[in-house]
Amino acid sequence: MEFYKYQGTGNDFVVLEALDGRPAWLDSATVQAVCDRHFGVGADGILLIERGIEADWFMRVLNADGSEAEMCGNGIRCVAKHLATHLDVKDQVIPVETLAGVKACIIDRDDDDVVESVTVALGPPILEPSQIPVAAEHNLDIAVLVDGRQFVGQAVSMGNPHFVIFDGMGLKEAEVWGAKLTAAPVFPSQANIEFVEVLEPGVVRVVVYERGVGLTLACGTGAGAVGVAAVLTGKAEAGEPISIKLPGGVLDITVLPDYSDVLLSGAAELVFTGEIDIQALMAARPE
Repeated sequence: MEFYKYQGTGNDFVVLEALDGRPAWLDSATVQAVCDRHFGVGADGILLIERGIEADWFMRVLNADGSEAEMCGNGIRCVAKHLATHLDVKDQVIPVETLAGVKACIIDRDDDDVVESVTVALGPPILEPSQIPVAAEHNLDIAVLVDGRQFVGQAVSMGNPHFVIFDGMGLKEAEVWGAKLTAAPVFPSQANIEFVEVLEPGVVRVVVYERGVGLTLACGTGAGAVGVAAVLTGKAEAGEPISIKLPGGVLDITVLPDYSDVLLSGAAELVFTGEIDIQALMAARPE
């Protein structure tokens, strides 16, 4: 089967056109094999482009561990670019259905009709604890104790749960504590963890530990959650662009003043294409 390898600020995906639905062979073990960086193609996840019900297109997100995610901000930018460049969708605004609802993707083209960037309207943040979900009375200043260390953070859902901690952390340390925090009992569906350092007003540095993936170079919905948490805690202004510096690059987030929407902007790039031989792929897996 033909695949397309995309990346958005280092968050990389294998994109498959599955217009007749998810292929029967694409089970959890095969997803893990494809995403394996040593024995497979290598990716943070697989994105399936399917026919939608509430929109023409549906994006299915499969994490590297084989689990399914509701939404992926960087992934949907890659899908939107693929629709515009390979499936000949000419609309400036492309609605894409996800398990978290329909998201509007705005295509920015240059004078030569080349796609320069994609802006995604992520929709309003979910701040009600039971809907995030998080086992707490409020979504702000939640204290979580893991292995004798307490972390205080803000819980936000952008279609998937996030826990934003305003305490900068290096990659190695974030990998250790992120793995512990994501599976903490306070998060019944687990959570994506963001460690944030405020550099100046409207500019933050972020390290992300994604549930089902691990440490990643970037996370689009995570950037959105960080922007919302920054506005809620007075560290950034609503209606103004917030620069999110991630290991894989920079994303821009704008939280509308009434919290009715969160806009995510950044580039999405096709890296290479190829063919997946499923039998050969699975045979190459170590016992």
